[in-house]
Amino acid sequence: MPASASAPQPSAAPTPLHDVLIVGGGLVGASLAIALDRVGVDVGLVEATPPGALPAVFDERNLSFAEATVNALAALGVMQHLRAPGGAIERIHISRAGDFGRSLLRAADHGRREFGRVVVARDFGEALESRLAELQRLTRYRPMRFLGLAGGEGGDDLRAIRVADDAGERVLRARLLIGADGTRSGVRAALGIDTDSHDYGQTLFVTRLRAERGPDGTAYERLGEHGPTALLPRGDGHFGLVHAVASEQADAVAALDEADFLAHAQAAFGWRVGRFLACGARAMHPAQRVLARRTTAARAVLVGNAAQTIHPIGAQGFNLGLRDALTLAELIARARAEDAAADCGDADLLERYFERRRVDRARTLRFSDGLARLGANPSGLLRPLRSVGLFAIDRLPSVQAALVGGALGYRGEVPALCRAPGMDA
Repeated sequence: MPASASAPQPSAAPTPLHDVLIVGGGLVGASLAIALDRVGVDVGLVEATPPGALPAVFDERNLSFAEATVNALAALGVMQHLRAPGGAIERIHISRAGDFGRSLLRAADHGRREFGRVVVARDFGEALESRLAELQRLTRYRPMRFLGLAGGEGGDDLRAIRVADDAGERVLRARLLIGADGTRSGVRAALGIDTDSHDYGQTLFVTRLRAERGPDGTAYERLGEHGPTALLPRGDGHFGLVHAVASEQADAVAALDEADFLAHAQAAFGWRVGRFLACGARAMHPAQRVLARRTTAARAVLVGNAAQTIHPIGAQGFNLGLRDALTLAELIARARAEDAAADCGDADLLERYFERRRVDRARTLRFSDGLARLGANPSGLLRPLRSVGLFAIDRLPSVQAALVGGALGYRGEVPALCRAPGMDA
């Protein structure tokens, strides 16, 4: 099927069949499509947005790409399409309001120029779109809505799904179905996979911020009773601000004018970059943890936020989801190298995927959830423990090494694309 194929097609046309069908064209879904296309896999991508538009996730929020993520996106040809420069994270400063001590991680102390890069989601979306437009095998169905599974259409060797656009409903088939459709995943629900959820009671305000002192390569994570306030060094001379407030205060904070909002954020963060001077439009997001109890089913896999949506503290979410996608692509590529006709939805392949992702997923979830809960806990009894912990990060090499490895994106068995050329596996 040519790359220019686009829904709708006449109802009498044969039901399309792909090796892999991805539902969701956001950060992880689009990256997976690129990774699979480069190894010759026939991919269909079901996207809710029409040509010329970007999914809502590609807004003004700031994405923190770990080194492993930067390496992989460069290998996939995406970073080269960024029109705006990313901001280098050379240092990570961690502290908590009301507690003694702080920790400062320096990339140079670990033989790196930087831990990663800060990229604006909108810029990343445009880069992904440019790269997708270069692919020769990819078939994009857009705008197209996922309706559910098509019973009786697939059999044991296929998955069939029902989709629709303004022209009506149709069926698509694939050897492997990928749910990359976000926290409220329709694919996950259709597969009957339950979730475990936790509401942190926090609302996150995200915006672009200008301060008296511009970014110098330091990313700040200031923990507080109502969640973190983070400043990320963007490449345009501004900071990316993530400011958490108690959910019951969110409407009141949203109603503040710019000056009062800046004062509110300044009180939570402090004065390490001087006075907060101005900010852009503010977006609000609830802080939630939504974990799929299973990430695989017969001829189906969940990746990214469909598999796990985590607290943004520590900036782990997209980096973890991309490693989901790249691990799956790597296993499919290996299977195709051994047998050109290898089945992308083979049960043994999906079991290997589950095992490969188990350690990284568990460690990242434990880190994110633990930091979110410990950092926001107001108990005075925990202050000495947190202060000792911050001291240990600076003074104990083993503690710092574990934290640095996660910040760089190296947990568990890392996909080969995440490693720079010449880096030991």
